[in-house]
Amino acid sequence: MFSLRFDRKDLPHWADCYPVEEDKEIEIVIAPQVRARGYYTKNEFQKTCNWKTHRSEPLVEKNPEGFIHAATQTALSTPDERLRIEVLTLLDGVGWPTASVLLHFGHSVPYPILDFRALWSLEIDKPPIDYDFNFWWEYTQFCRHLASEAGVTMRNLDRALWQYSKENQKVTG
Repeated sequence: MFSLRFDRKDLPHWADCYPVEEDKEIEIVIAPQVRARGYYTKNEFQKTCNWKTHRSEPLVEKNPEGFIHAATQTALSTPDERLRIEVLTLLDGVGWPTASVLLHFGHSVPYPILDFRALWSLEIDKPPIDYDFNFWWEYTQFCRHLASEAGVTMRNLDRALWQYSKENQKVTG
């Protein structure tokens, strides 16, 4: 289903073109704290969700601290992959793409970010209207394999896929 639109040896190049300044607070401050603690605080949760998209900000703000703690702690501690991703979608303002961001930065195991740009770079011209576990899990496994084969981190794979699309995809409407 997935196929890289460019040569995998070019992944480091595209990752290097990505504007890393946009990630610094999440990657250097928030992610290590979340991984060490095992859940997101409300402030960390809001900042991470807003990094993905500002459109859901009013909904994201409505989540109570205790619910954020419980849902993210469950996601970051369960061995069940389906529960891991789907429990995050119970949070207001969190769909599959934002849930993938919370796992990408908060979990010690590498998870890719589900994003229309990354999907386009993997030959998915029209992402599904409604994501489901099977699609997400196949995407996760493909990205893990690709990152491993190419010798890049999941973070750099995500940067490369996003940047390649940003520079090459014609986005309409």
